[in-house]
Amino acid sequence: FDWKRFVTLSVFGFIYHGPSGHYFYNWLDGKIKGTRAQDVALKVGIDQILWCPIFMTVFFTYLGLCNGDSFNTIGNKIKNDLLSACQGSWKVWPIVHAVNFKFISSKHRLVFINAVQVAFNMFLSLIGTK
Repeated sequence: FDWKRFVTLSVFGFIYHGPSGHYFYNWLDGKIKGTRAQDVALKVGIDQILWCPIFMTVFFTYLGLCNGDSFNTIGNKIKNDLLSACQGSWKVWPIVHAVNFKFISSKHRLVFINAVQVAFNMFLSLIGTK
């Protein structure tokens, strides 16, 4: 068990993912109301095309800073791995978010996302530390 990785990812979830997810998904629900197929598809599209690269960039930057990497190293990491991280996301999150936006109430949305996020963060941390 890697305690450093566990603490690093837990802090990331607490200081960034939780608060940013809360505000992003509330904003998204406020802008696109409803659970019709086109509403769900639009929410999923915005999440994956706009939010995903931002989230991944922040994640890789955070991991790099925690590891003491230079900004040049972090920039290269993002340049080299952002697309593969997003492609990994696109294999998981569109389905998760389709369920999320269609069936999960706004009040419970982040809890549902965080349950899936635990497993996905393991994937990201493997990419982030290679």
